[in-house]
Amino acid sequence: MIRIAVCAPSAPILSEDADRARALVAAEFPEVELHVHPQCFFVEGHFAGSDAQRLDALVECANDPSFDAVWFARGGYGACRIAEDAIRRFDRAARGKTWLGYSDAGYLLGALYRERIGHPVHAPMLACLRREGGDEAARRVLRYVSGDRSGVEPSAGERPTVAFNLMTLAMLCGTPLMPGLAGHVVMVEEVSEHLYAVDRLFFHVTAHLGGVAGLRLGRVSDVPVNDREFGMSAEEIARHWCERHAIAFLGSADIGHDAANRIVPFGLAPRPQPQ
Repeated sequence: MIRIAVCAPSAPILSEDADRARALVAAEFPEVELHVHPQCFFVEGHFAGSDAQRLDALVECANDPSFDAVWFARGGYGACRIAEDAIRRFDRAARGKTWLGYSDAGYLLGALYRERIGHPVHAPMLACLRREGGDEAARRVLRYVSGDRSGVEPSAGERPTVAFNLMTLAMLCGTPLMPGLAGHVVMVEEVSEHLYAVDRLFFHVTAHLGGVAGLRLGRVSDVPVNDREFGMSAEEIARHWCERHAIAFLGSADIGHDAANRIVPFGLAPRPQPQ
């Protein structure tokens, strides 16, 4: 039996989200037990409870040796407020776990990877069930933890790889949570940012990626309409800043803030099997 703990280091989910996930697991994944921590439904302002409540729930899930994986419930914002304290409190049980999430959860994935704690994985979150096609996104995660690698981004496994939301990676740079990425392929995606903001983020991020093996660009979606055209596409922006810093631009990656978001294990992952 594979036991998965769900906690919310950032924003809360609704009881209906958890019910939908439990129903999917019961119907299609009899080998999986899903345990949704009550903290996922707490609300304090923007967050899924206070910093202390979110921290305690995360540490509880991390240090419980009966859980094989920790699946982050939702992104939003908040994980960076507790990540350093959480890492300090994790014990040996945390090192055997798979950690699954993306977007704001990238703060924790990056910190875990830096400290070599467990197996961080860029993957859809439980709240992705709300999206059109969300059931398939959740299935992708549940299959992955059950040993099926068909949902992995096809280019992952060629070289050590990481995947981040671009804003999250920009905020990680220069902090104690930032992992060393020399020799890695770095995949990034973004949502709901003006293209001038995407350009600004690449200006900052690429200055911190010396020695990487290259960069792949996921989807840059839901770009707001500005009062004037920026004049470059997201790919042209990425290529511009990669060229400025002698970073190889390796093309696209099938990741993004949508239900099609593929799985990217951090590090040197097994190659996905043909479907």
